[in-house]
This record gives sequence, structure tokens and C-alpha cells, in this order.
Amino acid sequence: MTLKERITEDMKNAMRSGDKERLATLRMILAAIKQREVDERTQLDDSQVVAVLEKMVKQRRESIAQFQSGGREDLVAKESAEVAVLQSYLPEQLSDAEIDALITEAIAATGATSVKDMGKVMGVVKSKAQGRADMGAVSARVKARLSG
Repeated sequence: MTLKERITEDMKNAMRSGDKERLATLRMILAAIKQREVDERTQLDDSQVVAVLEKMVKQRRESIAQFQSGGREDLVAKESAEVAVLQSYLPEQLSDAEIDALITEAIAATGATSVKDMGKVMGVVKSKAQGRADMGAVSARVKARLSG
């Protein structure tokens, strides 16, 4: 069963059980997937669906930060609930130690010595950590490691 099929089945189950918040989030996920399929005129595979989900999580996290600064706790709670549903479809996240090991491995593999080599290192790390780590945080770690 593909990830898209699993989301569709979960949407049907949410409909049957009357879980309106989860249902709304699942419909939003399927709409985003469908939009990308229509835009690209192709069927998305699991890795592309994960990319859509990651983008949605990132958008929600940015919204949460904005809502917190604006004192809108009701909207923070709504966005946080959506993030929880979205993350349930993402692969298990890497631990800090695993991320550090990937960065060390990538630096050794590319022979990186300075921040100028950051693109090479990120290319290697991204291929192994995509969907399993916040790439913005990973990028900051790589930059710190290469500049320090």
C-alpha cells in the first residue's frame, strides 16, 4: 500500500468515526498531493508524497511561530494538531547522534574543509536524511561544523 493510499484509507476511517479535525487535515493533505500531481501531470511516488508532507509541516511550524508572537493560542493549537497528523505519515526522525554521524561521514566522504564545501556536504547528507530530519537544522549544524 502506497503512502497516498494509506492517507486515503485513514481519511475514510476518520469520516466513519466522525473525527472532524483529523478528517480536515487528511483532506488538506490529499488536496496538496493532488495539486502537485495536476501541476506536474504525474502520479507521485512515496518519496514525493513525503516531500509534500515535509513542506506542509514546515509551513505549519512557521505559522505556529507567527501565531505565538501574535498571541493567538487557538490558532497555535490548531496548527500543532495538524503538524501531529502530518508527522504521523513521515518516516521516523533521526536522533541528534545519528545526524551528527551522517554529517561526519559526509564531511569525510567529500573531503570538506571549509564553509565553501557546504553544498557538497549537504548534498550527501540530504540524500540520506531527507524526510527524516529538519534540513534547516541539519544545514545549521553542517555550517557550524565546517566553520568551527
